[in-house]
Amino acid sequence: LTIADWDVDRGTITLVISPRADIPLEAAIETVQTQVIDKLNEQGLPPGIQLRMSGSAAQLDLTFEAMMTNLMVAVVIVYLLMAVLFESFVYPFVILLSVPPATAGGVLGLFLLNQYMAAFGGFQALDMLTMLGFIILVGIVVNNAILLVDQTLHHMRDEGLATREAILEATRNRLRPIFMSTLTSVFGMMPLVIFPGAGSELYRGLGSVVVGGLSLSAILTLLIVPPLLAVFLPKQAAREAEVEAVTPPAPPPAPTPPPIPQAAE
Repeated sequence: LTIADWDVDRGTITLVISPRADIPLEAAIETVQTQVIDKLNEQGLPPGIQLRMSGSAAQLDLTFEAMMTNLMVAVVIVYLLMAVLFESFVYPFVILLSVPPATAGGVLGLFLLNQYMAAFGGFQALDMLTMLGFIILVGIVVNNAILLVDQTLHHMRDEGLATREAILEATRNRLRPIFMSTLTSVFGMMPLVIFPGAGSELYRGLGSVVVGGLSLSAILTLLIVPPLLAVFLPKQAAREAEVEAVTPPAPPPAPTPPPIPQAAE
């Protein structure tokens, strides 16, 4: 703790706090806020005296707000893109319901990582790179649900199967590819989470979020998406049938006039 600036004219004192190298910036800011600023405010400050954090702390708050905004923008972009591809607003809604289980899996993965690191005296905070893992999950976990929805629609439209049979057949056909892709991604990220090394503390939180989100989402997607398809598909099919019935048929093409015979010379 050092006094960096003392402006008598403005009546401000700037204190510079430099945490240890093994303490994350987020943890240091939270400690200063709860153990110093909040307690001084509870005890009561003299009139005209205010305490506020600036510098890296203020930039971290702005970065966190920008990260939350980027997360919401990513969800909206994914939804609109799938709405264009499926030509429907219902199917993308069903697919996006696989994102909350992935978020819960990311939180669970971070919790298990901290339980593992507690044995060695370490702790992984929810820093910016860890938050980036949740944004990455938005674009990854929807792939499994897209496979189920697309395969179900293929069985219904091209093969003429009923809704229930199409959902069951799509789940059976896509079960193995879903688990194969999930296991390759999970085991590919595990060394980043478990093994120590230079720079591993930077990406360990991101890896734990992605591993936990992918693992839990792969299981819960198979339990959530098929029942939702059984609910929404009949309604969507009936709505599409009504639109086709209301749309008038196209008029037949005009007959081609016979060729005009040419007079002989």
